[in-house]
Amino acid sequence: MPRVLITNDDGYRAPGIRALAPAIAELGYDVLVVAPMLDESGVGSARAGMVGRPVRTASDVENGVTFIGIEGTPAQAVTMAQAGSFGPAPDLVLSGINRGLNIGVSIFHSGTVAAALTAAETGTSAVAVSIDSENPAHWPTAATIAGEALGWIADEPGGTVLTINVPDASLAVPRRTRLVGATAPTGEPMIVVERTQATPVPGTDEAFLAEGFVTVTPIVGIREVRDDAAATALAKRLTH
Repeated sequence: MPRVLITNDDGYRAPGIRALAPAIAELGYDVLVVAPMLDESGVGSARAGMVGRPVRTASDVENGVTFIGIEGTPAQAVTMAQAGSFGPAPDLVLSGINRGLNIGVSIFHSGTVAAALTAAETGTSAVAVSIDSENPAHWPTAATIAGEALGWIADEPGGTVLTINVPDASLAVPRRTRLVGATAPTGEPMIVVERTQATPVPGTDEAFLAEGFVTVTPIVGIREVRDDAAATALAKRLTH
């Protein structure tokens, strides 16, 4: 079976990765778990200061799986694993299970999704998995979907990336949130999550999740644009 790197942005002790790794190991995959030592949510693909600097690590074993924490980001965990820092490079990368959704423009900031996109930079296919709850009760549901998704990408071209959002089975009412500005008790500005009652736009991931569906979205990282009319027209203007 392929060697699968499992990482996340919530930290190597987070309940999502602790539920995910044993489930994937039970499917027969050769599991390698390397994730941030602390919560690195929202860091995107940051890897600043990675080259030439020793990285502090920690580890423990749970349910027969060794969990390695690094003092770094999800993207850094992927890069180090691909470079052979923790044994043979992975054949596939699985990032999650992230607590909370990763849909729309939020994927630009998500360390969970960035880990999958980092894998794709060197042609490794990857899956990012998130669950639609800030306090999930049904991690195994998302873990099961993640295991199936590894099978979906195994025979696809290298560098294939899927971001998957899974409803928490216990949700009776869809939970929709937004980021708003607020003031901390000490007076400093801060960002908080506020529940909204807005109806999601039909046909979007948010709408399908609200109806209880799992959403699967293929994505690509930043790359050169080829055969794009707008880019070609701009290039012509710049050369005249």
